[in-house]
Amino acid sequence: MRIHCKVVVITVCFGVFLLLYFLGGNAADEPLLREVAEQEEKKKEEESNSSRRSHSDFGRNVAEKFAKKSPVEEPLQGRKERKAINRGVNAKTKPRNIVGRPLTKRKRAADVMHLAVVACGNRLDETLTMVKSALLFSLKRIMFHIFAEDPLAPQFEKRLNQWPHSISSKFQYRIYPITFSVGNADEWKKLFKPCAAQRLFLPVILKDVDSLLYVDTDVLFLRPMDDIWSFLKSFNSTQLAAMAPEHEVPKIGWYSRFARHPFYGVTGVNSGVMLMNLTRIRSTLFKNSMIPSGLSWEDILHPLYQKYKNHITWGDQDLLNIIFHYNPECLFIFPCQWNYRPDHCMYGSNCKGAEKEGVSILHGNRGVYHDDKQPAFKVVYDAICDFPFEDNMFQSLFYPIQTKFLDTVNTLCGRIPQVFLKQIEKTMRKAFDEKVVRHVRHN
Repeated sequence: MRIHCKVVVITVCFGVFLLLYFLGGNAADEPLLREVAEQEEKKKEEESNSSRRSHSDFGRNVAEKFAKKSPVEEPLQGRKERKAINRGVNAKTKPRNIVGRPLTKRKRAADVMHLAVVACGNRLDETLTMVKSALLFSLKRIMFHIFAEDPLAPQFEKRLNQWPHSISSKFQYRIYPITFSVGNADEWKKLFKPCAAQRLFLPVILKDVDSLLYVDTDVLFLRPMDDIWSFLKSFNSTQLAAMAPEHEVPKIGWYSRFARHPFYGVTGVNSGVMLMNLTRIRSTLFKNSMIPSGLSWEDILHPLYQKYKNHITWGDQDLLNIIFHYNPECLFIFPCQWNYRPDHCMYGSNCKGAEKEGVSILHGNRGVYHDDKQPAFKVVYDAICDFPFEDNMFQSLFYPIQTKFLDTVNTLCGRIPQVFLKQIEKTMRKAFDEKVVRHVRHN
């Protein structure tokens, strides 16, 4: 009986123990299960955030890699993918090419050359022939600054607007009235030739132009204007203008024999072709014989003229010679073939550069384009004037010059035809190669 009771008590206690065990285990597991669930939810959130950060970092890294790449032309598919990636990148992290934009603007400005000319009286056709010669051979676009008397302005506009699109697309132009900022306008206008003194005021008027080539109306380009424009890169830190010598031989030069005023160098300089860095001219104080301190370009012109007006013969050119006599470090001299005039051949050939390389710029002063005193000059002028735009240059320009030159071989300047023909033939062959041969090869 006792043994039986003991067995029953032991069995009951064991049952109670098991019951308490199971109940206590479930209560203890419940917070653990909640903790595990919470940990799983946090893990999912962290994985989601990590995924978003990785996508953002991926976009940023890709954008940075593209930003560091050199500006090589990408294929179309690559550009599309790059744009798609950049659109997904935050604006704050997107790289900005700050340096590239100003450089592009400067490059565009450098691709345009500026040329100024002053036309008065009956110089309409002569000026348009000069403009035509510049456009026929030049590579870069040209901005023409045409200073003309009021009656000529509408005529220039009408004639220039009649030129074919293939030519008009290569240039722009602006027409300005004749104006003088200091002194007596009528006095300036009559100095030497009508309106010639206008060139002295170009740095004052064209304040937005950095560099400029001025030429007289009786100038013809026999090679690209780009070539003389490149002399700007040869200027040192003090040089701000470039001209050619008035003469090559001092014994027969005008300034060295007759000038009654200071002039540049040994033979003086000729201002019919003048390359200028206008920015430097505007910012320079020029030494002079009037006051100890320097004067700006605008301030020096009128007092200089008042001092020397009874001693100058060639007007504005004499004033330029006086200025650069006292400021020789400011002037760059280019060779005589860049301003070839009758003086270089009518007293015997004295421009060695033209004999070697040919004439680069022909300057028909003394009215030789319109009379028979120097027919070699007139032959070139007539051929360019009569040349139809878009015709074959060899057939309609070079061959007529070459043929008509045979009639000038007994004249003072016609005795050396290679001087006139060498450079223009070289220029035409180069133009032919650029426009025709390369185009055919490309196709």
